[in-house]
Amino acid sequence: MTGFLRSELTAEECAFLDSAAAFSRATVAPNAAAWERERRQPVEALREAAALGLLRLETPKDASGLGHRYMVKLALCEEMSRADMAFAFSLVNTQNVAARLAFSATARHREEHVPALMSGEIFGATALSEPGAGSDFSAIRTSATKTDGGWRLDGEKGWITNAGIADLFITYVQTDPAAGWRGIACFLVDARRPGFRRAEPYALMGGHAIGAGGFTLENYLAPEDDMLAGPGDAFKLAMKGVNGARVYVAAMCAGLLASSLETALAYGAARKTFGKSLLEHQGLNWSLGDVANDLEALRGLTLHAGRLIDSGEDAVMAAAHAKKFAGRVTLPRIADCIQSMGATGLREEHGLARHLACAKIAAYTDGSTEIMNDRIGAGLLKTYGPD
Repeated sequence: MTGFLRSELTAEECAFLDSAAAFSRATVAPNAAAWERERRQPVEALREAAALGLLRLETPKDASGLGHRYMVKLALCEEMSRADMAFAFSLVNTQNVAARLAFSATARHREEHVPALMSGEIFGATALSEPGAGSDFSAIRTSATKTDGGWRLDGEKGWITNAGIADLFITYVQTDPAAGWRGIACFLVDARRPGFRRAEPYALMGGHAIGAGGFTLENYLAPEDDMLAGPGDAFKLAMKGVNGARVYVAAMCAGLLASSLETALAYGAARKTFGKSLLEHQGLNWSLGDVANDLEALRGLTLHAGRLIDSGEDAVMAAAHAKKFAGRVTLPRIADCIQSMGATGLREEHGLARHLACAKIAAYTDGSTEIMNDRIGAGLLKTYGPD
């Protein structure tokens, strides 16, 4: 199965995707199981990806990036998640920070940090969640207090991708608890400065290449020019970014499901039982047909949302639909692929257990299924509710 977004790309964009796919086949796929056994983030592979330009994806060309549009990002996420979604998510998060800082008003961010991020010299992350504020973003308690020379930041962040290796964190904090979301601001936090303390990476059920973890800020002094967005504007910026993230997570789920289906189909075609291949048995054939059907639906929802984002249109509902459907079908359909292979589906070399764990991670990332229900319900009420 070829990537479902390839038909949306130009020849130049397809060449970039081919380079990413070749890297994924040569480096990510053969090593993903070992990274998981070792419970580590493969920094060396991330730097290899940087050498191929993968961390330059969306950074504008005038900042020495590739300047690719959002649809190319979706195609990359789908393609690389076939091998390891956790690695793909880690890579995308550093490139997100590079692309964001390329538009910073602070010259130091643009001239020093962006080249270092794109080259893999340093890594980046975005810190929204906290141990007590996950889906309820407006409830964050990490504080920013105005002081001489800038702002003093204090608090704890958790469930951050790349937390174990990142040097730079786009960090959301509260400047005025009484103001709710209107008090939230965004700062660039440098892990190499005093007042930053990194926590141990989380031991998860899988997906350790994502590098999930947290950090604590205590009397961290952020210079005035490290404020990326002021109170009120930061929350809107974050919500806009979350819509894009929800859709590329859906694309990653499509990659997980496509890879799992391909593995199950290849096994079913080769395995003989009762005188014919497994695929010739109606029960198995229909079961994998259900998988293929849900995969096509997921691809359609993802493509629709991606087109809206690329054209600058409102994608809130489309992103929520794609993310919710991804969370609803990917986990059980990968389980169906495992079941179709019998106990063989559990073997590490097939990668389906890793895909299963990553599908569960995806169900929480950038908004849980329950939050997607809330967004969709709010949209329906706005459109069809009483005046």
